[in-house]
Amino acid sequence: MPLNIIICIKAVVLEAPDGKVIRTSETCALNPFDRPAIEMAIRLRDEAGGTVTAVSMGPESGSLALYEALAMGVDHVVLVSDPSLAGSDTFATSTVLSAAIRKLAPFDLLLFGTRTSDSDTGQVGPQTSVLLDIPLVTGVTAVTRKKANFIVERKIDEFIEEYEVALPGALTIHASALQPRDASLMGLETAYGQEQFTLMTLKDLDILAEQVGDNGSPTKIINMQRIQKKRKCEMIQGSVEEQAEELVRRLKEAGHIG
Repeated sequence: MPLNIIICIKAVVLEAPDGKVIRTSETCALNPFDRPAIEMAIRLRDEAGGTVTAVSMGPESGSLALYEALAMGVDHVVLVSDPSLAGSDTFATSTVLSAAIRKLAPFDLLLFGTRTSDSDTGQVGPQTSVLLDIPLVTGVTAVTRKKANFIVERKIDEFIEEYEVALPGALTIHASALQPRDASLMGLETAYGQEQFTLMTLKDLDILAEQVGDNGSPTKIINMQRIQKKRKCEMIQGSVEEQAEELVRRLKEAGHIG
């Protein structure tokens, strides 16, 4: 049976800003933790047939992440962009994504990365799944088709857990699950030449402006500042033996060893 897979991705901020976050094509890139999820979606589609649709919320600069997903091999991309979405926390973001996914239904699997490199909350996947009222397994490292369902594995502490997930269902894919493919130059050329890009605004989602942005966000960022690192790295020179002796001497002087 062919699969209709939707994957939610994000264009993350590359560096901590001095003040308000301004997302541009120069300051953002595809979230690295979304790459394994994209790879998983493509492999599942290639095995069973079907389509992969990537969805992202953000300003137009977020389209770069979607084009990279196209270059990796997804079939369609959707950008949800509207001025009223600025300032959305994870709950407001999940409200928007769940509304967009309902518009794209029916689907079999909904995939996420485990977290993002800029906010690192890991909340959007679970929150979106709850709003859609579908089962969710987080931190998945392996996925196997079993007739109409899927068997998935996740590693937690010293255990490997196995679950059977009914469809439609949602998974967050662990970063160690598999090695994602690179977007080739040919793939990028093909991606920018395709007409597979869909733009959605708030009017397309049947939700109110009060549900998103600052007004719809129960949590707000009060302050953001760079961490001042005081530790410095120094390379010890010499042969391996000399380096070992010097390291032991310094550890003794610092009182770390007797």
